[in-house]
Amino acid sequence: MDDYLLSGLKVLDVATVIAAPAAAMMLADFGADVIKIEQPGDGDMLRSIKDVPETPEAADDYMWQMDCRNKRGMVLDLKTPAGIEVLHKLVAQCDVFITNHPYPVRESLGLTYEDLRPLKPDMIYASLTAYGEKGPERDRKGFDQLAYWARSGLMDLMRAPGTPPVQGLSGMGDHPTGVALYAGIVTALLHRERTGEGGMVHTSLLANGLWSCSAIVQGIMADGNAGLFREMRQAPPSMMRVYRCKDDRWLQLNMVRNLELFSLLFMGLEATHLLADERFKPETMWENRVALGEEIQKILVTRSSDEWLKVFASSDVPVNRVAVVEEKKTDPQVLQNRMAVPPGDPGIGVPLLVNHPIKVTSVQQVEPKPPPQHGEHSEEILLELGYDEGMIREMRDRGVI
Repeated sequence: MDDYLLSGLKVLDVATVIAAPAAAMMLADFGADVIKIEQPGDGDMLRSIKDVPETPEAADDYMWQMDCRNKRGMVLDLKTPAGIEVLHKLVAQCDVFITNHPYPVRESLGLTYEDLRPLKPDMIYASLTAYGEKGPERDRKGFDQLAYWARSGLMDLMRAPGTPPVQGLSGMGDHPTGVALYAGIVTALLHRERTGEGGMVHTSLLANGLWSCSAIVQGIMADGNAGLFREMRQAPPSMMRVYRCKDDRWLQLNMVRNLELFSLLFMGLEATHLLADERFKPETMWENRVALGEEIQKILVTRSSDEWLKVFASSDVPVNRVAVVEEKKTDPQVLQNRMAVPPGDPGIGVPLLVNHPIKVTSVQQVEPKPPPQHGEHSEEILLELGYDEGMIREMRDRGVI
């Protein structure tokens, strides 16, 4: 067996859909033995997310392959005493237990930290909720669009004035939240290594949604002028907005904030006459930002985005093109930095897998292996726990596995 950083670490993924399983996948990518527990029948809803209308239609179950790669899989009916008995034996051997079941479900099945801690006092119990571990909304179900986007205020902040709130897409809040849960787990593992103490790690979709827009939220919490901020959104700064080009692609300007960059920008635009315009002096530019934006737009629409990118490439003006996701399949920046990787295993049907964003140069990452079929490793895992073939057959006949 290859020796990876997390080799020998035993992880139970008793979670569903995206965020928490994504955290478990990251542990598996660094060598942990992750066992994915699924319910009988259709299994985890993550298997069928590709069929949701707002996701790209494809033959392969691409979300399952991305977020459950490098795991072993087991079917276990946790609503039966026999299923709970098996789970308890797994907990007694595990290092990390991950769950995102709502608290009423955990309490009914005996899956809270208080329930499981006596079985393995030094384990790390990783809890993901929609809205947090306390408060009036603790027990509410929620997905990323509800908790990360809507409840945090992010959906409101992202909209243009006078338009409906911006709708998040599947997984856009889940995957960043999964990274946060992973970070909490490895922090707790380091604490355990130093002290011998286990503990509970928790985060929520709401907390991560709030964190994602914290640059604005913190300003409001510091008694910043929310009304003025929203008014500014009606007419964004001319140097921090998007502009259409001749090829109907868009360029984003950002942080053009000093006279040197202004000069480089206007030189590239062949519009140095704007530097002499009294309206666009540093002290008056803000109040005339709409007029300046109109002048810049008139110029940028005369050439393609490719042409403008070449113009600005040598001048270090902060500008880039708004990408479309179809380009990512051949994007050299993405591929050379292994942000997406071609799987070497033919059992993975997709030609490229999106990688998680953490790279450690001194730590080898497991090459992607296919995610488990429904219940693929149930018998293997039960044999490891000491069950014999007759007992396993009986559990299968009773629908426990």
